Amino acid sequence: MTESVPVITIDGPSGSGKGTIAQRVATRLGWRVLDSGALYRLLGLATANAGIGFEDEFKIIEIANKIKVDFDGDSIRMDGQDVTDLIRTESAGNNASKVAAMPGVRAALLDWQRRYAEAPGLVADGRDMGTTVFPHAKVKIFLTASAEERARRRHKQLKEKGLPANLAALTAEIEERDARDRGRAASPLVPAPDAIEIDSTGVDIEDVVEEVLRRAHTAYAV
Repeated sequence: MTESVPVITIDGPSGSGKGTIAQRVATRLGWRVLDSGALYRLLGLATANAGIGFEDEFKIIEIANKIKVDFDGDSIRMDGQDVTDLIRTESAGNNASKVAAMPGVRAALLDWQRRYAEAPGLVADGRDMGTTVFPHAKVKIFLTASAEERARRRHKQLKEKGLPANLAALTAEIEERDARDRGRAASPLVPAPDAIEIDSTGVDIEDVVEEVLRRAHTAYAV
């Protein structure tokens, strides 16, 4: 059962560093990783590709129930197509936030996410991992950073990939996405009551990783 598998949840807004930290913690522990944001980005991309309006919840749920996804290391394939880079664009992130606001969509993906919890353990990052998907987890982290800091990180990533980026526009998009994620009726972006809140603004990533590992060792004796 899922409840018997050790789980660490790392929730937080876009660009807070939760994906990087989840990967490093999982590597150190030898556990699986769930990038729940990728699932919503994939669904947002599939919705856009199908030409379906983002207000049509019924049709988006149909896509969620049919979509075929393969995770192979750092590569992600959807319906046979490599979409690794496509789902990491800003438009994909905004589309993910739109579909994630729909209760029916979140319900359709719930079991899918929970099936990732397999021995020896799972590190799950997202926005409602500790509140909705894995409420039994003994280690819950809510990672934050200022919108300006998160925009600078994203700006740096895009520039390193040779992609155009505007810092002011990125900051505005992040603030808009935060408002949508926090204000949605279904699983809003909030810390679980028993989550440890960590502000990563100006903090070295390895320091955060060590803190999460310390709590994992205490909770799960790993």
